[in-house]
Amino acid sequence: MTLRPFHLAFPVHDLAAARGFYRDVLGCREGRSSDRWIDFDLGGHQIVAHLDDAARPAGSSNPVDGHDVPVPHFGVVLTMADWQALATRVEAAGVPFGIAPHIRFKGQAGEQATMFFRDPSGNALEFKAFADDAQLFATEVSA
Repeated sequence: MTLRPFHLAFPVHDLAAARGFYRDVLGCREGRSSDRWIDFDLGGHQIVAHLDDAARPAGSSNPVDGHDVPVPHFGVVLTMADWQALATRVEAAGVPFGIAPHIRFKGQAGEQATMFFRDPSGNALEFKAFADDAQLFATEVSA
């Protein structure tokens, strides 16, 4: 199966803040836009920030490897070098980490570098990387 880009539309309460965050902090190329939405290229995938003045972040989480992981969330699996560069950029921009960059499932199947943070509208994002991409769909992971 050939990987095709996915499309994700999500609510934001401030388009200018979304533009500054996704374009300037995350480095997403901006595509088409209007006064109600903006297309971004997130690792070759189309994400669309849609203006919703009433947008509020979801408040649910699930325990994973000793952390409360926010649900819902989205992000991209990066190379380790790109993941480290993004962690540095996010920190330099003063964006607080919900879950600081660390290695999850250390020494287990599915070992990965991961970090969580929120955009200006409170949408949770996770970016991860694997030393071995074959671990992406490893099956013997403990909760």
